[in-house]
Amino acid sequence: MSGLLRTLAEHRCFGGVQRFLEHDAHEIGLPMRLSVFLPPQAALAKVPALIYLAGLTCNEETFAVKGGAQRLAAEFGIALIAPDTSPRGAGVEGEASDWDFGVAASFYLDATQAPWAPHWRMESYLVRELLPLLGERLPIDAERLGIFGHSMGGHGALTLALRHPGLFKSVSAFAPVCAPAQCAWGRKAFTGYLGGDTAGWQAHDASRLMQRQQAAPFPEGILIDQGLEDKFLADQLHPHLFEAACREVAQPLTLRRHIGYDHGYYFVQSFMADHLKHHQRILFQPS
Repeated sequence: MSGLLRTLAEHRCFGGVQRFLEHDAHEIGLPMRLSVFLPPQAALAKVPALIYLAGLTCNEETFAVKGGAQRLAAEFGIALIAPDTSPRGAGVEGEASDWDFGVAASFYLDATQAPWAPHWRMESYLVRELLPLLGERLPIDAERLGIFGHSMGGHGALTLALRHPGLFKSVSAFAPVCAPAQCAWGRKAFTGYLGGDTAGWQAHDASRLMQRQQAAPFPEGILIDQGLEDKFLADQLHPHLFEAACREVAQPLTLRRHIGYDHGYYFVQSFMADHLKHHQRILFQPS
């Protein structure tokens, strides 16, 4: 793991600092970029952090520019981390041919199939490399981490939270892909990255993962917001399946369905404050 975080850009923001960074990622075998917002409180002590995973076609800048989260994060004293959505520059044939597979479409898992396996290792990168690196190099409290995301990134947030018990204290999502093994986006990604054995897909499907829990993994609750004018709702997202899975294991879930809202960042911005408050309530509880 390279310990060097190179600053590409830095901007003063709500008394804190918004940075765009790059480092040589051992797990990926390529440079990876990320955005980091440090609130003013980080100048005095380590602060809790929220990891945000963006959706298809996005990059490390999307959340920082469009999410509208920095003002309240500065007030609460929470750092915001947004990694890129996939490796870039691997030179894999066809890596940028499709908007929903390859570049900017990692689905936040470790590929096992050629030619993707050497570089498309986003789960290991995030959990085994990036989070430890940030805890070492930045004023971030690694014992107080939350995770959230949008669309494909909502899928990533839910699945990584369930696959790594105890790593994240809080979790939420905007319009997540809740059952990727049962939608076209997920089937395409899983076939390409994991192969045709559908049994292996279940380990990366949030609804299936929740069904396998012996007890509620997040007793303080999970928050999901979903727009009812989202053109992907019926065919790709399936929040009702995750809702049913949570009910089976008595996992507290607040699933809010909003009339008139679509899938984009106007929707995400509209409910960002509620998500930050959700995480703040949990991350600042006494140990």
